[in-house]
Amino acid sequence: MVRHDKGRKVPDVNPLRSLILAAARNGSIRRVVATAPVSRDVVRRFVAGETTSDAVAVTRRLVEDGLTVTLDYLGEDTTDSAQAEHTVQSYLELLDRLHAEGLADRAEVSVKLSAVGQMLDEDLALENARRICRAAEAAGTTVTLDMEDHTTTDSTLRILGELRKTWPWVGAVIQSYLHRTLDDAERLAAEGSRVRLCKGAYKEPESVAYPEMTEVDKSYVRCANALLAGDGYPMFATHDPRLVRIIAERAEAHGRKPGSFEHQMLYGIRPEEQLRLAQQGHTVRVYVPYGEEWYGYLMRRMAERPANTTFFLRALLTRS
Repeated sequence: MVRHDKGRKVPDVNPLRSLILAAARNGSIRRVVATAPVSRDVVRRFVAGETTSDAVAVTRRLVEDGLTVTLDYLGEDTTDSAQAEHTVQSYLELLDRLHAEGLADRAEVSVKLSAVGQMLDEDLALENARRICRAAEAAGTTVTLDMEDHTTTDSTLRILGELRKTWPWVGAVIQSYLHRTLDDAERLAAEGSRVRLCKGAYKEPESVAYPEMTEVDKSYVRCANALLAGDGYPMFATHDPRLVRIIAERAEAHGRKPGSFEHQMLYGIRPEEQLRLAQQGHTVRVYVPYGEEWYGYLMRRMAERPANTTFFLRALLTRS
C-alpha cells in the first residue's frame, strides 16, 4: 500500500492500519471492544445484530422507510466443511423468515463464496450456493454473489455462470479497481443480468489493480457507462457523492428511468442520502451485515483502506 503526496508515491506507514489488524486477531481486545458501551453503539450503527431475528427486524424497519435490502451473513475464508454448512443453514433460516414475514419481495441475500467453501473446493461452493438459490427461489427473492480479492474472481464468475443456467437472476459483483473490470462489465451487461458495481476494498497488487483512487473512480465511471448502455440491471454501490451525481447524469444520458437501475449503500452509511434518493423514486438497496462475526467485519472494513477508519468515525457523528 502506498499513499500519494503531490503526485509522488511514498511508503504508507499508517500505524493505525497495523494496529487495527493486530486488534482484529486478538481475542482479549475483542472481548473488551464487544462489551464497551461505545462499541455497542458502533455495532448497532453498522451491523444489524448477531441473530436472524436481529437481521429481520432491521430489514423490516428499512423496508418501512421505502428502502430495499440485501443481507450478508458475516463470515469468510471458511476453513472446513462444517463451517461452510453452518453458513448455508444460516442463510436458509434467514430466507424462511423473510418469506414468513412478507419481506422477501423487498430483501435479498448477498453471499460470499469463500464463506460456503470456495477455498476448500469450488464444486462444494457451487453446490452450497445452489442450495441457497433454491431457498431464495422458494421464498420469492434473489441472491447476489459478493466479489472478494482478485484471486477468486475467475472462480466466482465460473460459479455465477453455472448458477445462472438455472437462476438467471443471480447477481454478479464487479470491482472498478481491477484492470479487467471494464471487459467484465461489457460482457455481463446482458438482458436480465443483475450487476453490482463497487470500487473494491481488498489490498491488491498494482499488476491487477489501479493503485490511485482517481484511476479507480475513472474506471468506475467507464464501467457504469458500459452497464447503463447494456440491457441488464445495474446496481451502483457507492457512497461517493460525486459518483452518485455522475450516475444520475449518465443514467439520464442513456435514457434510464428510476427503477431500471438501483443505488446501493452500506447500512449505517449516509442514511439520509439513502432516504433522499428513495423519495426521488429511485430504488435504493441497503447492504445489511449481521452475525456473530461482526467484530472481524468492522475491523477488516477499517483496515482494508486507512481512509475507512475516518469514514466510519465521521459516519458516527453525522446522519447525512
